Amino acid sequence: MSAITSLDKLVEIRKVLKSQNKKVVFTNGVFDILHSGHVDYLNKAKTLGDILIVGLNSNLSVKKIKGDKRPIVTEEERAFLILNLKAVDYVTLFDEETPANVIEKLIPDVLVKGADWAIDKIVGKDVVIKNGGEVKAIEFVNNQSTSKIIQTILSRYNS
Repeated sequence: MSAITSLDKLVEIRKVLKSQNKKVVFTNGVFDILHSGHVDYLNKAKTLGDILIVGLNSNLSVKKIKGDKRPIVTEEERAFLILNLKAVDYVTLFDEETPANVIEKLIPDVLVKGADWAIDKIVGKDVVIKNGGEVKAIEFVNNQSTSKIIQTILSRYNS
């Protein structure tokens, strides 16, 4: 598997997975400058079910939420990297600021975000819970972030 899956195709795949009683886990993010924290997080998310779907903020979406200087890595490259992690089964792009539309269409069994998000603030939680699913927060084990990597690079080359 090496291609981004459209939301429409994923909806069809989701129907098949549901008929096979496969537990679908969904998470989302920018995943700009992939680092060990991302990989750890996605590995933990995968342990919560059978199939892991990642909603990836498109370039347009990232610009909306992070500003014109982001993303550093294009959506195609970020999707390629995420898709090539053992834990990840599917990646779909979304242009909106949140994955609400994706979650409403997929209705995953488990919705996952990092523990830096309060459960009551997680977009899509109402849809998932209403449909019998669960919402989980995953603790970060390292103190890594894309913003920190960018700051490290800037501090080393601007001094």
